[in-house]
Amino acid sequence: MMKTLHSLKSDRLTHRERLESVLSNQLPDRIPVALWRHFPVDDQDPGRLAAATAAYQQQFDFDLIKVTPGSSFSVRDWGVTDEWRGDPEGTRDYVGHPIQHPEEWTQLQVLDPHRGTLGDQLECLKLLVSEFSPRTPILQTIFNPLSHAKHLVGRDMLLVHMRRYPDAVKKGLETITQTTLDFIQAARELGIDGLFYAVQHAQYDLLSEQEFQEFSRPFDLEILRNAGPFWLNMLHLHGEDVMFDQVADYPVQVINWHDRSTPPDLAGGLKRFPGVVCGGLRRIESMVLGTPAEIQAEALDAIRQTGGKRFILGTGCVVPTTAPFGNLMAARRIVEGENQ
Repeated sequence: MMKTLHSLKSDRLTHRERLESVLSNQLPDRIPVALWRHFPVDDQDPGRLAAATAAYQQQFDFDLIKVTPGSSFSVRDWGVTDEWRGDPEGTRDYVGHPIQHPEEWTQLQVLDPHRGTLGDQLECLKLLVSEFSPRTPILQTIFNPLSHAKHLVGRDMLLVHMRRYPDAVKKGLETITQTTLDFIQAARELGIDGLFYAVQHAQYDLLSEQEFQEFSRPFDLEILRNAGPFWLNMLHLHGEDVMFDQVADYPVQVINWHDRSTPPDLAGGLKRFPGVVCGGLRRIESMVLGTPAEIQAEALDAIRQTGGKRFILGTGCVVPTTAPFGNLMAARRIVEGENQ
């Protein structure tokens, strides 16, 4: 009979203890592993999102829970509209952007974190903390202010407004930043362990380094410095041709990026970032289209690159909802030393 994940001998440490060991630059009892995904449709209700997230965690017993609401949770109360159209990643399509004119950036109001969709997300976190804390760390997804701005005005128009009306956009970013800080404080009071902080514009095909330094970095640092009381903050550097060196000094414990498709690789990342790196698995080619044997080979290569220290096995972004069960389980079991 197949052993359950909970009965494997290497589960002698709690997930929290294992990650604390990794953060201390020690070799843990085994390599930590975490894969996260969207839960479309369920992510529109806090109870259903909590239940879906809990069921996923109970099935795979990952070393951390990255809570993944629809990205619109933090901007919908400013008037953003979106729809579920079946994207295999589980993401929703944005269909309505409330900012049409540059002066509207200055009219944004700070949102109450306890109301609307922000309040719904706090309810989801409360349910998950009550079930999994403190044994398993819980990270809330937070999109950085420039990502929020993209949803408010649309990707193409954001660049136009940044370049033509920079002062108005910065005023809007200040309001978004304060709203984010208020939400993080409310989430901290519930007992979560950290943030999964998503930066989407640190890509050379989107912005210049100067634009990133002006419109993203100051607001990112304000938020992350205020997130200092958390012990497990993970920076997600989204996309390809990324500005890794522009964020390598961000005050976070872990950095996650698409290491299999954009430089640096994991070994290079460890040389340029003082904390823990998370990655090693291709989320499409391996997790969706590959085989358990290919996933095992990729994981072993990632362990070789890092020496098993300062490392969490994962993918560069969300695992698509179409990833086969066997591939997900292969990634989970390889850290137990099991052959596929």
